[in-house]
Amino acid sequence: MKAAPLGLDGLFTIVPDVTLQPQGRFTYHFSERDFEALGANGRCVQEHASCYPLRHTVRGLHFQAPPHAQTKYVRVARGRIHDVVVDVRRGSPTWGRHATLELAAGDWTQLHVPPGFAHGFCTLEPDTEVVFRLTDYNDPALLRGLRWNDPALGIAWPCGDAPAFVFPADRALPLLADLDSPFAWAPS
Repeated sequence: MKAAPLGLDGLFTIVPDVTLQPQGRFTYHFSERDFEALGANGRCVQEHASCYPLRHTVRGLHFQAPPHAQTKYVRVARGRIHDVVVDVRRGSPTWGRHATLELAAGDWTQLHVPPGFAHGFCTLEPDTEVVFRLTDYNDPALLRGLRWNDPALGIAWPCGDAPAFVFPADRALPLLADLDSPFAWAPS
């Protein structure tokens, strides 16, 4: 496995080692030892998946607040997503900036999203399935986020301003200017 930085301190993808065999391909999606060698938190306690029937479904931008802030490892099991991560660490030189990438089922790349970043995505194909591995349990009382279409973020979503579906809870998330972030930036 190797880490590929995404331009925001602490944010990177995990690119797996893939063994090619005449019968197919083989890789490890997770190895605590290998994750920790990359600077990622290798202790994960929960994994879940979600599936979206409509192309251009938008989720996010989400994070979980302390005391149960999470590192997320995001990969796509079926389909493709346009993934977006926004820096919400108070005092960060990249506060409010975002990074984007495409994750696809066939490439097996995972996104490492540490605490202090809001995460969201737009499905690029129907019936896209996204898998999340987490370092702390989901706690609905601690779910926070940013509105996906906040003009201050300048995110160019592939669906433009007309997604096929946005969950009502995601439409009600605050703008960056109104966010009381529980995260503070600490230089690494």
